[in-house]
Amino acid sequence: MSDIEIAQRAKKLRIIDLASEKLGISAEHLEPYGHFKAKISLDYIDSLKADPEGKLILVTAISPTPAGEGKTTTSVGLADGLNSIGKKTIVCLREPSLGPCFGIKGGAAGGGYAQVVPMEDINLHFTGDFHAIGAAHNLLSALIDNHIHHGNALDLDPRTIAWKRVMDMNDRALRKTIVALGGTANGFPREDGFDITVASEVMAIFCLATSITDLRERLGNIVIGYTRAEQRPVTAAELRANGAMAVLLKDAIKPNVVQTLENNIAFIHGGPFANIAHGCNSVTATKTALKLADYVVTEAGFGADLGAEKFIDIKCRMAELKPSAVVLVATVRALKYHGGVAKDLLNQEDLAALKRGMVNLEKHVANITQHYGLPCIVSINHFTHDTEAEINLLKSKISALDCVAVVAKHWADGSAGAAELARIVAETVDQSVAEHTYVYEDTAPLWDKLQAVATKIYGAAGISASAKVRQDIENLNKRYGAFPVCIAKTQMSFSTDPSMLGAPSGHIVEINEVRVSAGAKFVVAVAGNMMTMPGLPKVPAAENIDVNANGDIVGLF
Repeated sequence: MSDIEIAQRAKKLRIIDLASEKLGISAEHLEPYGHFKAKISLDYIDSLKADPEGKLILVTAISPTPAGEGKTTTSVGLADGLNSIGKKTIVCLREPSLGPCFGIKGGAAGGGYAQVVPMEDINLHFTGDFHAIGAAHNLLSALIDNHIHHGNALDLDPRTIAWKRVMDMNDRALRKTIVALGGTANGFPREDGFDITVASEVMAIFCLATSITDLRERLGNIVIGYTRAEQRPVTAAELRANGAMAVLLKDAIKPNVVQTLENNIAFIHGGPFANIAHGCNSVTATKTALKLADYVVTEAGFGADLGAEKFIDIKCRMAELKPSAVVLVATVRALKYHGGVAKDLLNQEDLAALKRGMVNLEKHVANITQHYGLPCIVSINHFTHDTEAEINLLKSKISALDCVAVVAKHWADGSAGAAELARIVAETVDQSVAEHTYVYEDTAPLWDKLQAVATKIYGAAGISASAKVRQDIENLNKRYGAFPVCIAKTQMSFSTDPSMLGAPSGHIVEINEVRVSAGAKFVVAVAGNMMTMPGLPKVPAAENIDVNANGDIVGLF
């Protein structure tokens, strides 16, 4: 059966009853969205502050193929596996974006028999969080142009406006636009554009905020542009926009609770991309889960050079989280891809290519153990076309590294297929005394922080930037030098060139643009040709998605 067929046949339990049974949360603290989705009240979350916290497990991956390597599937399978061996566990995931769902990648609710449900709802409108984030973002966009139209009392230079509009869809035609055409009644024409909603700073703020008050303050700190005369940053608070933006987000900020196919609890909240943002679910959801479970499994987007680095250097730094171990998802097909095999030939056995591609896994393991300072377990996400010879070769190669390798078959067998992975992860976490380390210090200048990520994590010889971008970095350093950095780059390679597979070294990471996300409290550096509004492929997944006469969704994957 397809993923959606498996999900539609799941025996779901009412979420109010399940949350009460598994977590002891009474119905008065849950806000149901139908029978199988609910939000947890902030008052209840506040009541947990004095409770002890469980152990945090990060799931990340090697550099992926275009279809992804199964981090979400592994996260769900591992959480089910831990629960099946008697470990009270919650999995914390990001909400899927509609853009990839209708594009090439499909949904992000897991796969096979390691899924979160209701799968269709989670992949589509869910509880409306992304719509609220998009509305809050675009409210600020509207207020900016309205302020200029009515006299521009803040002396905002329209040429410096850094706040685009957003929509949660892949649409390359909207990357560059002109707004306010049609005469004086429509405002002052200027260049503008759209980002995808998950790239919005509001999304980043939403996922890092710890309360409504913190959310409102962070929204107020958003830099929308600069003044004509002094080039002084102008903030959303100066437009008096942050209060109304927070109103649109007051319900969205509450974590969402759903269930896995095996009726275990899952929190799904927030969803920034890791190639253009920090790529982790919300701090509120993660910290709440840590209060309610002995083990919390969470994921960070794309490979460990992106999501895991930002999880450590941004999320853990800001939220004072302390992960106990990292599960690195690897697949035979991805390693053959990094060994030079074409996408349409990945299902064929090729031991030589597998050997060549091992350098990618080796570099990720080294980053996790040496630069993040955490124990690493490699989870080999099993595909039906993997051969015994390939699996044996991969396990023998991994045995030479400072980590344990486990073949996981949760996609086919659910928790039973992840039982060994769960046992090894639990043993590692229980015995771990490791303290994670950061890739750079808070006090380092922004340039040095970027250099540290590039050289240590990406294996680069260094970074470069034009004179203008170098000056921009120096200017931002004066005001925001204490912020962590968030490098936006391709997820397909350690370099900024997606065609450089394996583990390239000695390359130069070119920084083409820098901008401050003052509300999220990090500085974004765009490296290489990175788009913040994706496009659709020649044959988008949307062409195969439909609804039948019974109202059942088909073709979603």
